[in-house]
Amino acid sequence: MTPTLVFYIIIGFIGISFIIDQILDALNAKHFDDPIPQELADVYDEESYRKSQDYKKVNAKFSTLTSSFMLVVTLAFFLADGFAFLDNLARSVSSNEIMVGLIFFGIIMIGSDILTTPFSYYKTFVIEERFSFNKSTPTLFFVDKLKGWLMTIIVGGGLLALVIWFYQYSGDFFWLYAWIVFAVFAVVVNMFYAKLIVPLFNKQQPLEEGSLREKIENYAAAVGFKLNNIFVIDGSKRSTKANAYFSGFGTEKRITLYDTLINDLEEEEIVAVLAHEVGHYQKNHIIINLVTSILLTGFTLWLLGIFISMPIFSEALGVTQPSFHIGLIAFGILYTPISGVTGFLMSLLSRKFEYQADNYAKDTYAGEPLIRSLKKLSRNSLSNLTPHTLYVKLHYSHPTLLQRYRNLKGLR
Repeated sequence: MTPTLVFYIIIGFIGISFIIDQILDALNAKHFDDPIPQELADVYDEESYRKSQDYKKVNAKFSTLTSSFMLVVTLAFFLADGFAFLDNLARSVSSNEIMVGLIFFGIIMIGSDILTTPFSYYKTFVIEERFSFNKSTPTLFFVDKLKGWLMTIIVGGGLLALVIWFYQYSGDFFWLYAWIVFAVFAVVVNMFYAKLIVPLFNKQQPLEEGSLREKIENYAAAVGFKLNNIFVIDGSKRSTKANAYFSGFGTEKRITLYDTLINDLEEEEIVAVLAHEVGHYQKNHIIINLVTSILLTGFTLWLLGIFISMPIFSEALGVTQPSFHIGLIAFGILYTPISGVTGFLMSLLSRKFEYQADNYAKDTYAGEPLIRSLKKLSRNSLSNLTPHTLYVKLHYSHPTLLQRYRNLKGLR
């Protein structure tokens, strides 16, 4: 196999990935105007359904425009030997391989963000604003972006530097040391996400004493679930969309409710949503997802360890001096088919877990308030009630509302 052939294989993977995504999007778009299933007839009235259809269509067109633009930019960068240019630029600053790698990926990150920020800004302040979802401000938007940059530089840059160091000094076993570091990092982030990451972007405070907290505590006691940490997060400062999530484990486990969720749902419905989140914990979904993610990371790093040292990858991208950062770029693209398969399997597992959590909520609390909450949340977020089956299988981490409704009714 020659470097030229590898180059065209890489280009082919980029193009095929784009085409597959466009086909799936087109198939999904054909169902935007489908009639609402009878079981979900009460989710939308005529006016709100037209609004949801408009929302879906606007987002679909915008997604096609964005992905097409990025495809053109990416292909132009490859064909113009952009990676060779960036490699030479980084090496003109430093001869240290770790610094070269950090500069190389730093430029790519900044360049990519400059290109995508106008699209992100438009989506937030034009599309989301048009449909009354956006509550953010330009100042908050750019402050969030700055915080994201700092986190990427500190955390991402630190991990990348460590991996390159392992590669330089550990030879063929660098992937094993990198895996250990990533595994520890994943456990720490999973356990302390609410304390380390969330406060950088949102304010969170314990759920105040009152009827809702009493009902939640009564439910937790009834199922033998020790729950001391119930927090409310100020999601409303960015969007009207609602959510709830479970994070951490052991003494650090906590349930976080968006303030929008509390505003949109009745107390009984909120407890049902919380029962669903408790179900994830009681069914060990948090641990299973964490272990699965760590194993998948190990598999990916093992493959990277096999291919990273092959000079053909660097040569395929026009770089004569083999290096970790160039090999990582090539590997990341060539890994696409495998990541597609693993992504599908993870989505399949995730949807199975959602059914299990729904069933847990129904068995330990009640199914009807959970159904009502799911319908309200779908209506308030203008969700697509008629997605294409293949699109759901490949892209959805949750079952559709209709699938969850039928499962909770015992019809699945």
